[in-house]
Amino acid sequence: MGRDLAEHFAAAANVFSEGDRVLARSLAQLAFNGPLEELTQTVNCQPALYLHGLAVWSVLHETMPDLPIVAAAGLSLGEFTAHAMAGTFKAQTGLQLVATRSQLMDAACQETEGMMAAFVGGDEASVREIARLADVDVANLNAPGQIVLSGAAENIERAIQLAKPHGIRRAVPLTVAGAFHSQLMQSAENQLRPALEQAAMQLPRIPVVANVSARPAQSTDEILQQLAAQVTGSVRWVESIEYMLDELRCDLFLELGPGRVLAGLVDRIRKGTPVLSIENVSGLDFAMKELREGS
Repeated sequence: MGRDLAEHFAAAANVFSEGDRVLARSLAQLAFNGPLEELTQTVNCQPALYLHGLAVWSVLHETMPDLPIVAAAGLSLGEFTAHAMAGTFKAQTGLQLVATRSQLMDAACQETEGMMAAFVGGDEASVREIARLADVDVANLNAPGQIVLSGAAENIERAIQLAKPHGIRRAVPLTVAGAFHSQLMQSAENQLRPALEQAAMQLPRIPVVANVSARPAQSTDEILQQLAAQVTGSVRWVESIEYMLDELRCDLFLELGPGRVLAGLVDRIRKGTPVLSIENVSGLDFAMKELREGS
């Protein structure tokens, strides 16, 4: 994650080196070289994703400073990256919050026996009924026909068994550390709130669409509440993207970070919506070429 960006651009290298300084450990080398088993641990994965997204943004912004950014959003952890990019808080402050969040969520995973599962090929009402019957939470509304449930392991297993009878094509257990975006993360939410209350924040330069409300906040206190609530709350990604398309008139999305997962979700939400995914130098070169030709 981010290795070639750091090798080619000082701006990206500085993001990772500053991250190491703030965290007082060499997360950059883990992000660049692995091992994957260690990198994907919650306490490493969340800050690494945050730094990778900001590294991409730092290079893009340095190269194209006049790029007209209309709004920002991030799925789960990415909401913190979006706020840092939009100036809600300094990058260092965001990293400290993300590090605290990852530690608290990891601790909650250790204290509970939780699972998550993706339900594919069914309507939202049916999945919500399954969640009610199995006593689990709706964690992610990722795209039409793709909803993630989260909760106690035995309850998620029950939910999976209910999938076929309720017209769901597939129910797939996810390889995650625990039941994120569920009530099993309540201890993490409770303990994250004081850290958020102490963090210096201001209203962002552009609207940042929140996971839990699918709308931008109107005050810093509302931002605080949104970032805390998303630890246990549902990620309303479908509504967030629809709001950005229909209300904020976004006509092109930039996905900053590893992979093309968000590009796939956006395409399922609104077929044909252009998304440029940027995770490395080649992706950055392609995106800048497209942006310049389209300007």
